Amino acid sequence: MTADVITIFPRLIEAGLEAGVIGRARERGIVDLRVRDLRDYTDDRHRTVDDVPYGGGPGMVMKPEPIFRAVEAIAAERGPASAVILMTPQGRTLTQGLARELSRLERLVIICGRYEGVDERVAEALVTSEISIGDYVLTGGELPALVLLDAVTRLVPGVVGDAASVDADSFDGGLLDCPHYTRPAVFRGLAVPDVLLSGNHGEIERWRRRQRLLRTMARRPDLLARAELSADERRALEQGELEREAEALAAKPRAAAAGAVEIEKKRREP
Repeated sequence: MTADVITIFPRLIEAGLEAGVIGRARERGIVDLRVRDLRDYTDDRHRTVDDVPYGGGPGMVMKPEPIFRAVEAIAAERGPASAVILMTPQGRTLTQGLARELSRLERLVIICGRYEGVDERVAEALVTSEISIGDYVLTGGELPALVLLDAVTRLVPGVVGDAASVDADSFDGGLLDCPHYTRPAVFRGLAVPDVLLSGNHGEIERWRRRQRLLRTMARRPDLLARAELSADERRALEQGELEREAEALAAKPRAAAAGAVEIEKKRREP
């Protein structure tokens, strides 16, 4: 997969792509991610990328000409893009399903907006997808672009060493991920569930599946309507068989936090 990010802050994007899984994937040539400085595609000595809005109003609007030139130059160099994406709070919300769709595409171009927004003709004539990472407004599209690239790149085959860890992600199949534990088996009186120490892989998988279902019920019940559930799981939900466990799970983090506060108070007592 190749991806080109168009931005007026290339160093911000580069810094986010240098480390971790994405950085290693770039070094190994699994993905080809490049950053394009939008100012390189201007034609005036001030390298102007914005102008005042028609009709008046506050702020500045990003000009269409440099963005069109940048996208066209990338197409001439690398071939036509599979998708030209504009990061905008008005776009389709990024989900795991959308990230998986994009990970199957060959070439992405991502445009990072700034100021009051981007000239609408960019969206009308150039962009194929407008994507948002949530219902809030940031100072620009650079951080959303990094979020998008992280979500998409890790799904490209070979990027994450253990493919099974990707297959069990939160939101895959419509459910959140299960709890995870590592050594020691007991820490400050908190023990790892016995089933994970049993060596019975069938029981472990059943426990993890049940925990995914319960955690989704407790934290994101809105996901259940479109989750991929078995007939038995759907029946259990409809008959309310899991409600008490889910309610207990929802209360658990608050109880644990309260307990931690009490422990800290006692530790500080003279």
